[in-house]
Amino acid sequence: MGKTKFFSLSFTLLFVTCCLTSCKEKETIENHSNESTEVTSETSSILIEAENFINMEGGVKVESNDEGVKYIVNSEEDSWLYFDVNILQSGRYKFEVNASTVDENTSVWMEDYIDNKDSRTYNITGSVFLTSANNNSFAVSSKDGSPLKEGLHKMKLHIKGAEAKVDWIKFTLIKKHQNTPELLTQQTDGQEWKLAWSDEFDGQGLPDAKKWTFDIGDWGWGNNELQYYTENREENARQENGNLIIEARKNDIGNEWTSARLTTRGKVSFLYGKIEFRAQVPRNKGNWAAGWTLGDSYVDELSWPYCGEIDILESVGFEVDDETGDGIAHCTVHTPAYYFKINNQISSIKDISKIAAEFHTYSVEWTPTEIKGFVDGEKYYMYDKIANEKEWPFAQPQNIILNLAMGGGWGGAEGMDESMTSQQFIVDYVRVYEKR
Repeated sequence: MGKTKFFSLSFTLLFVTCCLTSCKEKETIENHSNESTEVTSETSSILIEAENFINMEGGVKVESNDEGVKYIVNSEEDSWLYFDVNILQSGRYKFEVNASTVDENTSVWMEDYIDNKDSRTYNITGSVFLTSANNNSFAVSSKDGSPLKEGLHKMKLHIKGAEAKVDWIKFTLIKKHQNTPELLTQQTDGQEWKLAWSDEFDGQGLPDAKKWTFDIGDWGWGNNELQYYTENREENARQENGNLIIEARKNDIGNEWTSARLTTRGKVSFLYGKIEFRAQVPRNKGNWAAGWTLGDSYVDELSWPYCGEIDILESVGFEVDDETGDGIAHCTVHTPAYYFKINNQISSIKDISKIAAEFHTYSVEWTPTEIKGFVDGEKYYMYDKIANEKEWPFAQPQNIILNLAMGGGWGGAEGMDESMTSQQFIVDYVRVYEKR
């Protein structure tokens, strides 16, 4: 590593924004390939010129081409640029970088909240590999779905690999954050569990849009996952024969994998009660199926784990026997005091016969003082740490999530079965009960 240099520049970042209002005015931005980008009332974009960094490390210098266009060039394998970025609206964003490299293995990634109090590293884009370009030209590489909350974000653009040229980076809003309009609070001190909400998946085609919305994108989801989560695409999420089928598909529509992630956020959230679903998980090495809840206060990565998370079921394919379908069910909660990023999460596992060959019922019973986890009615998990909000964030609403990931830090921990071309997570129903 060469000598580190720091620069404090007084440049103002170029923010190109257009709020989502009824305004019909259009603006035009000139980019550095002499093309123009229209920003209309239907988009919200933030364009950041790379040379306008505040600080840097790793042999970064500013150069310009014959047309006077400025860009940065790095000379060391690991370098970064620091920017202050003002996000005007919470939501999911497309991240783009206009750059070039002589090495196809060179990549960049964006780190958010570099000043966070927990000293965590928030990778909000995953690795974005740059396009090799000739004649000093630039090309755009991108990832979709980065979660960003309204407000000022202190960010670093990390460059992995030498001799990258970066012209600009851009965030474009592709899906606004949806607040949840309905909260169902379940009684837990009665005598018998009674149904309060459900989806039996008895329809055809796409899931019920009155109950579910789609999370979208391929930014890695904090776990370096491989899939692109699509929206309103029956190949990845559909009702069929009384079930919900979430299907991951390999080499699909230009992506290494596609899949789906459904959530009740933006529709309905839940506080307490029994949350139950009946499902059959996929079996090949590399998949990661889950039915879980996430705190409704989640907006971007800084929200977690303060919002709380209850993993009713997680299953990874490398734990499933190829012949019998036997495997392991995992039940976990994540809180500010106990979560997997600091390796002290509180979990239980249970061996399940034919977990990938038959349907099984997974549930949690969530009260104001404890969370119990079950498989097929048999309790195997208990969490009852309620000393403070860091131990117990579960006095706040949660939304339900069903998803099938591929690869990633856990799903891909033992590699991927190269022979598989698809995987299916099949869900019979999701039900929420209260005691009466």
